[in-house]
Amino acid sequence: MKVNRLSAVAMLLATLLLSSMKVKAQVNAQVLYDFGNDREFVTLTLEMFKQDKWGSTYFFVDHDFNYDKMVVGSKNIAQGGTYTEISRALNFWQNTQLKNWSLHVEYNGGITKNYPINNAWLFGAEYLLHDKSYRNTLTLQALYKTIRATDQNVPMQLTAVWTCNDIFGVKGLKFDGFADFWWETHAVDFKEDGSADTKHTVFITEPQLWYNVGQHFGVDNLSLGGEVELTNNFGSTGGFKCRPCLGVKWDF
Repeated sequence: MKVNRLSAVAMLLATLLLSSMKVKAQVNAQVLYDFGNDREFVTLTLEMFKQDKWGSTYFFVDHDFNYDKMVVGSKNIAQGGTYTEISRALNFWQNTQLKNWSLHVEYNGGITKNYPINNAWLFGAEYLLHDKSYRNTLTLQALYKTIRATDQNVPMQLTAVWTCNDIFGVKGLKFDGFADFWWETHAVDFKEDGSADTKHTVFITEPQLWYNVGQHFGVDNLSLGGEVELTNNFGSTGGFKCRPCLGVKWDF
């Protein structure tokens, strides 16, 4: 199948890129099982973050292993596919009083089994909050967002990204994640007759909690944990949704 081949190629390229950067970048792979009643499948995530003298680069690739699950009647089941985000923070003034401010450019896109995900470009600014060690950080972003072939009441996205290490004083216990809110006019809750409701905003947050179990037996790369995906009007599902996930993470 064409989409299967495209997804396989995308994952292979991402893996090769991550492998080539592992010495200079923070790289991890996550395998998570989604317990949401409209999900119940495995997702593989490859993630990379790298800082340099001009700013930082971040990207992730998600691949859902659920090609056997499709929309059944009025039940909206997420379709298998591959989704990626890549962003660049530009900061040429790291030694000035404005060092915590950066310009931000980002691309979002992907493909599902039957159709492509509408590509989006984002441009704006971000502000970094951190402690002295930089082990606990919070980045706030205000971005202009344009989505291909999509109406938007307000072409913006507001984002928060956080990382907290050794929380509650427990070595190896990490709490991180993100929260996005944006304006997008889209159809949700499709009926069997083809009709659907229309929503104009989207919210998603995915707080993660990981514990470095490998530190106890000489494999510092290994963590166990998971995330909870909390959404409102995300994808083709209207209203609030809570989808817990459990899995394993390997830091390269």
